[in-house]
Amino acid sequence: MTPLGRNVRINKFPIITDEADAIFISVAFSCDIPVAEELAEHWKFVSPTFVDGPAYKNKGGNFTPGEYVAMGNVITHRGCPNRCWFCDAWKSEGNIIRELPITDGWNLLDNNILACSKNHQENVYKMLLGQSHRTRLSGGLEAKRFTKWNAEWLQKLNPESAYFAYDEPDDYEPLVEASKILNEFNLFKSHSMGCYVLIGYKKDTFLDAERRLKDVMRLGFMPQAMLLNRGEDREEFERKKWKRFQREWANKVIVGSKMPK
Repeated sequence: MTPLGRNVRINKFPIITDEADAIFISVAFSCDIPVAEELAEHWKFVSPTFVDGPAYKNKGGNFTPGEYVAMGNVITHRGCPNRCWFCDAWKSEGNIIRELPITDGWNLLDNNILACSKNHQENVYKMLLGQSHRTRLSGGLEAKRFTKWNAEWLQKLNPESAYFAYDEPDDYEPLVEASKILNEFNLFKSHSMGCYVLIGYKKDTFLDAERRLKDVMRLGFMPQAMLLNRGEDREEFERKKWKRFQREWANKVIVGSKMPK
C-alpha cells in the first residue's frame, strides 16, 4: 500500500544526491516510531522534516489519493463509534463518524464503512462500481451492522476480497448471522469472503486461537489471523512463537489447504 514514485523512500537514509523542499515521514504503527525518528534525524539535514501518521494518534483529515498510500487505495470516513479496547481508530480519530468527500479507488480502507450513513455508503458503492479494477474491501465489515441491503450491494460489486472481523467473543454470533445472509445471496461462491481474527491478546492460548480460526473457517470465511501489537508486549521466545502461528494462519495458500479438512 506504500505509494510509489521517485519522491518516495521506504526506510531509507538519504544519499548525497537527495533534494527536497520538505520531508514527510508517515508512520502507521507505534512500534515503528523509533525507526521513523532515527530516519528523521538523518533527513533533517536534507530539508525540514515532519514525522506524523496514525502511530502518533493523528486525527486525520480529508483523504488525498496517492499521498500516503498507493493509488487505488481509498478512505472515505474517519473515526468509529465503537470503543474497542484493542483499537486506536476511535482514540485518535474520535468516536463520531466524519464522512469525507469520496475520491476514486478500488481498495476501501475505511475503519467501519457500515457505521456510515446509508446515503454515504451508497455513494461509496457506486464509486466502487465505476472503477476499472475489482473492488477490495480491506478495511473490515462489522457483522453486527451487516444487512441484506449490504449483501445486495456486495452482489453487484462482486469483490475480489471483503473482510469481516472476529475480535472478541461477542463478535461470533453476529458473524454467524452475517454468514447466513452471505449464503442466502450466494456470496460464498469463492474464497473472496474473509475474516480478520484477533489473536495473541492477554490470556489467549494457541489452542483457543486455533479454535476461533477454525470456527470462522467452518462458517465459510477465509480466516486471516491478526496478532495484537505484533506480539511486541510478549517475551521474545513467546513473540516468535505467536508470529510463526500468525504467519501460518495469514497465508492464503496454507489456510486454503486446511479448509477441505
